[in-house]
Order: sequence, then structure tokens, then C-alpha cells
Amino acid sequence: MKNIELKQVISGGCCGPATKKYLDVASTLNKELPIAIIGAGPVGLAAAAHLANIGERFILIESGDSVGSNILNWGHVRLFSPWQYNIDKIAKKVLEDHAWKAPVLDDLPLGSELVNNYLIPLANLPEIKPFLLLNTKVDFISKKGLDKMKSANREKSSFVLYLEQNGVSKRMEARAVIDATGTWSHPNPINADNVWTKEEKELKQHIYYGIPDIKGEQKGKYKGKRVAVVGGGHSAINTILELSQLDDDVEISWIMRKKTVEDAYGGEDKDALEARGELGSRIHQLVDAGQVKIYTSFFIHQLNKTKDGIAITGESEGVEQTLSTFDEIIANTGSRPDFSFEREIRLNIDTATESVEALAPLIDPNLHSCGTVRPHGEEILRQPEKDFYIVGMKSYGRAPTFLMATGYEQVRSIVAHLTGDFESAKKVELDLPETGVCSVSLVTQNSAQSCCGTEVSNC
Repeated sequence: MKNIELKQVISGGCCGPATKKYLDVASTLNKELPIAIIGAGPVGLAAAAHLANIGERFILIESGDSVGSNILNWGHVRLFSPWQYNIDKIAKKVLEDHAWKAPVLDDLPLGSELVNNYLIPLANLPEIKPFLLLNTKVDFISKKGLDKMKSANREKSSFVLYLEQNGVSKRMEARAVIDATGTWSHPNPINADNVWTKEEKELKQHIYYGIPDIKGEQKGKYKGKRVAVVGGGHSAINTILELSQLDDDVEISWIMRKKTVEDAYGGEDKDALEARGELGSRIHQLVDAGQVKIYTSFFIHQLNKTKDGIAITGESEGVEQTLSTFDEIIANTGSRPDFSFEREIRLNIDTATESVEALAPLIDPNLHSCGTVRPHGEEILRQPEKDFYIVGMKSYGRAPTFLMATGYEQVRSIVAHLTGDFESAKKVELDLPETGVCSVSLVTQNSAQSCCGTEVSNC
């Protein structure tokens, strides 16, 4: 019936009262369209829970074959933040309405536990499961009938998403879009100039980007090998500590841009966070024992495959050097957002951090740690394209200071705004300890690796 009415309005002409009437009808129909959420990680699922809780229509789109598919890539890693800060309040309420029992809130979950004990039960709820599309990739987002340059009536036009599911392209409309795709799938290169060289791409079978399961399924890949770990952060430290526990035959080289290895140790026993201090102390002891070769202030320019392995060429203190040779490389160099499918959407992105522009001064890692980032909501995150939002790790761009709890507050505020509760949207309802909970990862002799409470591990 509504399609018939819309056709009748269109037939009224293009330039008079009928045009206004058409736009009013189109605007009304847009309100009946679902809100599209892209990415079924913790933050995307939290957005779905908030919408489901108030009976608002939504579609949740996930490119992987499971919710939390990116997290499962580091499922062996233990988060540093306890369950208390990894569960969204409304998601918890909706789950408990279906007799779900929360884990011990003080416990530190593995990534796999976060998915299996929280995200999958949440996704399987009758309020969410019928509206979840797995194995579905968003190829493009645009405004209906408009290219990026067209401004007239733009706010009244719906969003159009082009999806690919099982090799078949589909088109759907949405009244709003929440992009919670994160950055995990787009790691930074090893190259110090942050560009992808042909040689690095060709060596991808010997380079692991992220945190490998060194004690588990990837144990055989590194045992008895010459391994270069690239990066000066806590992920690199975790990786080295894990490698050191394999056997004495593993040759570990640590390549970083920091001027001295001491810069990576942190506060050790003076650290306000005991776990972070212990991490620094353990790597300090390992280095002092001579179990790790250190290359500091080293800027990688080129990788080359030789008959003996991989040669790494770079510059240190103004002098070009070649380090050779390695069997495997583990890159802990961070990640970056992907905006390629949003080229037809008007976005304000900071030129340095690649975060939401208004958020950049609040999260600049040169000035802030996780614990000093101020809570923020819809007003900070809104884009020039009305009702389009980037949330979660992707909203932080390349900055590594993101917390899941921060993402939950983002979507709470955005959902409130999209559903007309403007007063609630302006409130800040984030509760974090003064020291923050992102800190660092901790590897102990009797437990798996630990990591930040980030959606995408970038410790």
C-alpha cells in the first residue's frame, strides 16, 4: 500500500507541492527502515542489544562465520580487564531476562571465553538472532539515488548498503548506519614508512600480524626457528615471553623503533598497575639474561627472501644495516581503519589518527593513555552524513587507547539519539577505575597471555 502511495506522489510532478509531499512521505518511510549495524563484535552486538531492548528495528551484519570472529583470531589471549568492564549493561539485562548467568565479574577472560560465554549467547537471543546476517560483507554504502556531491534532500534519503553473501550481491536500505567493523583485519605493515612493499606482501606466509597462538596450534611454526619480533609495545613483549618458553633452540630477535630497550620496560615495580609492572620486569630479566637479541632505533625499509631465510634491511642511527637471516617474523605494529567501502559517505576523519575528527584531541596517544581518555557519546561521534556513525575501535583510528567499555557508552548514547531520547544521549554514563583498565598484557608461567580490554588487541 505504501509503495502505491509513493508512486502516486511521484506522479504529481517534480517541482511543486507534490515534490515536497514526496519528500515528506520518503522521510516517513525512512523511519520505518531498520538501523544497520556493521560488525558483530562486542560493540556492534551491544548496539543491537540496546535497539532490541526498546523494540527498534535493526539488521546486524557480520562478514565472519561467527559473531566475534576477529576476537577468535586471538582467542588464546587473556584480556587484562575483568569481565566487569567487558559486558555491556543493557546486553547483560537482556541476557539475564533469558536466564543467562554472568561469569565472575572479577575474572579475566580469554578472548575465546568472551565470545563463547558472552557474545554467542547474546547473538542467539530471539530478539537478535533473526536479524543477524553472518558471512555477509558490506561492499559499499551510499545514499539512495545520490552521489557524494549531491546535497539537495540528502538528509531525507535513506542509506543503501550493497552486500555480498555467499557470492551473491544484495541491496538493502537503512535509516541509519552504525559502523563497528574495528581495525583488526587491517594491520600496519612492518615497513617503517608505513607502506606495503611488494616484498612484504610476497612474504606473507612467513609473517604473522598480531598475536600468534605460540603455545597452541602454532607452536610447531616457531619451535627451533629464528624469529624476529617487530614492535615496541606490550603485544611484542607478550610474544617474546611466549617464544622464550618454547625451548632453547628458538632464536629471538626484537626489532623496535624505540631508542633503547629500557623504554619498553615501563615502570616495573613502580608501576601503578601491578600487572603492567610485572610484565616490564619479566622482559627486563629475559633481556638481561641474553635470551633476546635487541635491535633498537631500527627502522625497517626492506625485506628480502634469500636462500637462507628472510633478510631485513633498515636504518639505525643514520646507518643502513641488514639483519639476516630469519625464518619467521611476528609483526606487532598496530592496525588501521578501512574506509574504502564508505567513499560515497561524507565523513570527517582526522588526518593524523584517522579517528573520528572531533574525537582525535581526546585520544591522541602522544598525550593520552586509556585511563585518561574522557567518556564521549553521540555528539562527538556524529558525522556530516546525518545518522551515520563510526564506533568502537574504528572510531579511534590508529590510536591504541580504546576500551570496550568506552565503545558500549558510545552506542548507548547513539541509540538514545537515534530513537529520540536526546537528553539521555547527552549524558555520560561510563564508569572506569581512575587508573584505567587497558594497561598492558601479562604473561605468567601458569596462564595464557593477557591483553588489554580492547575490542581489537593492540597492547
